[in-house]
Amino acid sequence: MVTEADEILNSAKNLSVEMVRAARKIYTCKGRVVVVGLGKSGHVGRKISATLASLGTPSFFLHAAEALHGDLGMIRSEDTAIFISNSGSSQEITALLPHVKRTGAGLIAVTGSLSSPLAEFADIVINAHVDNEGDPLQLAPMSSTTLELVLGDALATMVTLLRGVRREDFAQLHPGGALGRRLLTRVRDVMATGDNLPAVSEKVTVKEALFVITGKGYGAACILDDDGNLTGIFTDGDLRRLMEKAGNDAFTTRITDAMTHNPKTISPDALATEAVRIMERSEISVLIAVEGQKPVGIIHIHDLLKAGIA
Repeated sequence: MVTEADEILNSAKNLSVEMVRAARKIYTCKGRVVVVGLGKSGHVGRKISATLASLGTPSFFLHAAEALHGDLGMIRSEDTAIFISNSGSSQEITALLPHVKRTGAGLIAVTGSLSSPLAEFADIVINAHVDNEGDPLQLAPMSSTTLELVLGDALATMVTLLRGVRREDFAQLHPGGALGRRLLTRVRDVMATGDNLPAVSEKVTVKEALFVITGKGYGAACILDDDGNLTGIFTDGDLRRLMEKAGNDAFTTRITDAMTHNPKTISPDALATEAVRIMERSEISVLIAVEGQKPVGIIHIHDLLKAGIA
């Protein structure tokens, strides 16, 4: 592990302007970024291609041997190819190079040998040389593949900065992931509306309000005036406090005498994460979504938990 870390640090000290040129080449690419590799470097290439795609750069991996048997047609003139090979002289790699050149695609090499056929063919060469692989035999690719992966991540980072990719853009590419849910889900996506919205007139008694509360299952009810505007909220907590104070008279109490005035509200277009923040800060479990002064939805912390937001 220390050996691999040392090789990465040594490479970082000696990086040239070629990294910048490669990042700009990828950034200005009008087609796709085709990552080509073989063997262990091929496994690294798959990950680099996936990272580029996840950050908004269209990319796919192409196995060098498969490319020689028909898959070369996947590369077009507007594409940019990134060839990854420690030796830069593997038979499949060297056989493929002239054919890729003929397509007119740009060619970036990530190789440990600057005198290899791959380095000679490439438009841009990134030095991935290591002195110590880290295994006892100095034969298994360890430090070299780790460095290739780190260089690929560095390129992806630079391209991301050039593109000005934001967290919201990343979320659009990962709608099924936790980050996507947090950054894309709005209150209106998870709130209860219409007939599922527990609401009663401010003229009713606590007993009448309880029928609505238990029927809707949110442990709360919106209290409305004659114009349908929100004037308060009545929750299970309000009921417990009322029972302690009024005893059996609690059920005949007017709802306006028992409700919480000026309840916490949120816009239905707000991010669901904002609803979580308000609930946690205010130590409440229910939040009313309003448009103007009229309630249009209600959201419970359990809804947010089910949606993977909280």
